[in-house]
Amino acid sequence: MIRMALVFVIGLLIAAVSSGAAEPAKEKAARSAAQAWVALVDDGQYAESWREAALFFRNAVTPEQWDQAVRGVRRPLGKLVSRKVKSTTYLTALPGAPDGEYVVITFATEFEHKKAAIETVTPMLETNGAWRVSGYFIQ
Repeated sequence: MIRMALVFVIGLLIAAVSSGAAEPAKEKAARSAAQAWVALVDDGQYAESWREAALFFRNAVTPEQWDQAVRGVRRPLGKLVSRKVKSTTYLTALPGAPDGEYVVITFATEFEHKKAAIETVTPMLETNGAWRVSGYFIQ
């Protein structure tokens, strides 16, 4: 009985280590996708950022709605001064979103007219294996 429990615990540890090893690789890929996407927003390429966003994002907001919303938020902030990854969190469920694979990335960001902003960018893994941004928020 103890031997069986020990085998079970070892199996759980191996599974945890195996899945944990995959998460950093997924977080890295998601972070790269997020940084490329937010660079489009930084450059004012709002239509392109909409086209490069996840299908979930594009189904939630029209290109016109996205353009209006992002202009209203980003233009008053001015140019990007710096952006540093603050945290990354791999998740398989988010409120209001279908189950899947997500990485919630927070950036400590400085803009020309806002010295201390927190950007939250959430890429999701799409069915084709690409990480694409499904959410963007600035505080």
